[in-house]
Amino acid sequence: MFKNMMLHRFFQTALLLLPMLPISCAQENTPAPTPEEPKFYRGADLSYTNEMEDCGVVYRENNQPKDPYRMFADNGCNLVRLRLWHTPSWYDTLNQGKRYSDLADVRRSIRRAKDAGMAVLLDFHLSDIWADPQRQLAPAAWLPVVGNLPALQDSVYNYVFQTLVGLNTEGLLPDMVQVGNEVNRPIVLSPQDDAAGVPMDWKRNAPLFIAGFKAVRDAEKNTGKPIRSALHIADPSKTPGLMAAFSANGVTDFDVIGMSYYWAWHKPITIVQAGNVIEQLRKQYPDKAVMIFETGYIWTNDHNDNASNIISETHPDYAPPSPDAQYRWLADLTAEVKRRGGSGVLYWEPSWVSSPCWTPWGQGSHQEHAAFFDFQNNAMPDGGMRWLLEGK
Repeated sequence: MFKNMMLHRFFQTALLLLPMLPISCAQENTPAPTPEEPKFYRGADLSYTNEMEDCGVVYRENNQPKDPYRMFADNGCNLVRLRLWHTPSWYDTLNQGKRYSDLADVRRSIRRAKDAGMAVLLDFHLSDIWADPQRQLAPAAWLPVVGNLPALQDSVYNYVFQTLVGLNTEGLLPDMVQVGNEVNRPIVLSPQDDAAGVPMDWKRNAPLFIAGFKAVRDAEKNTGKPIRSALHIADPSKTPGLMAAFSANGVTDFDVIGMSYYWAWHKPITIVQAGNVIEQLRKQYPDKAVMIFETGYIWTNDHNDNASNIISETHPDYAPPSPDAQYRWLADLTAEVKRRGGSGVLYWEPSWVSSPCWTPWGQGSHQEHAAFFDFQNNAMPDGGMRWLLEGK
């Protein structure tokens, strides 16, 4: 998920140019673990990994080629997050026209994660493209019913339920599922309503989440296997208010509150203040685990390609950017999350390195300066990989 205003502008430009397309770790004990969430997760969103390898990237550890999923597992990663888009047909005009983060690609990723012994968090964007606080576009396949709430609820329910049950038949059932991605605004909107920035209509918004979470519960019953469900909100300062609104409107049947927290976009919220929010949420919603679903920190201001990078700011206590600064940000954030009763910290896209391939906004990666790898794609032992390793 792209997280700052620079990339939001890229999206806006890209969407104007593109036609409307048819349709979307080792274990640690926390100081005060909840019965429902006995493990502390140090995890990574590896959604770009398959694409990078198909684009020719060879990941290395100690200068030796190594399977990236095995590398992350060996270094202490115990939860892999993977985004799922409904039908990302915009990929058809890029590179070799191969789609990523669709169901076929996610199957491949889940298999790799499970084979390496890691749990999986499946991120339903409920869109064909990035969903975040700036954009929540309905899949094109749902546009005929986007104004029909019962039909739209049915679309959400069946999509989530059938996806999970189908994955289970292949031995690929995820351990955790989030319904929606950074849902700070109304979800599954028409392009017109999304562009207009329509205000939150809880009579429409809440039933969609209720349908999605019911689909997860019903998939649990159907498969006979537990699936943790999560609500994902961006920005710790906005999470308590949105959680209160979700709760007041009947969206309560889920297990985990996930937050995005990046200094670059959520300043001046400090690590300690984010910890305050976690502690507050744990007290107000004792039946919910709380996790950082996304964070990131740069290790350099340099570029390794022509794609504009999406993070540029550093916290004064973690400056100048360096692999050690990246490590310290993660180590301090994790210590605070654990101290306040949180259940995990996940890093966003540590394997999104430079490659010859294109995104809709440039050639290469928009995040190579915040990956866990140097510009030769060798894992940096003093950066984020060190943070993962400390969880073993």
